[in-house]
Amino acid sequence: MHMKHDPAAQAADPIGFDDFLKVDIRIGTITAVDPFPEARKPAFKLTIDFGPTLGVKKSSAQITEHYTPDQLVGRQVAAVVNFPPRQIGPMMSEVLTLGFPDADGKVVLIGPSAPVPDGGRLF
Repeated sequence: MHMKHDPAAQAADPIGFDDFLKVDIRIGTITAVDPFPEARKPAFKLTIDFGPTLGVKKSSAQITEHYTPDQLVGRQVAAVVNFPPRQIGPMMSEVLTLGFPDADGKVVLIGPSAPVPDGGRLF
């Protein structure tokens, strides 16, 4: 959640299917949530298990408006796993946790409607 989102924005320019395949979006289970007081905007430090192949990754997520740590642990979330790691304050965010903006622009996480194996790739 590093970019500003405008829900009224026009659709992005058309891309080829090969471009879509370059973005590696995987499902993982949040195993730990830590406060992130050093972040400029309210955020949590997430520890996400993407299964045996990708393993455990860290992510900073601005999701404090709709979620408490207790609501997040055990929840499956989608994340882009092939961006370069990004330094956010004192932590290295390894994956981009995905969500959609609510009517006020606050992040609502996306995930599968039924449990799926961690590490599965979006298609």
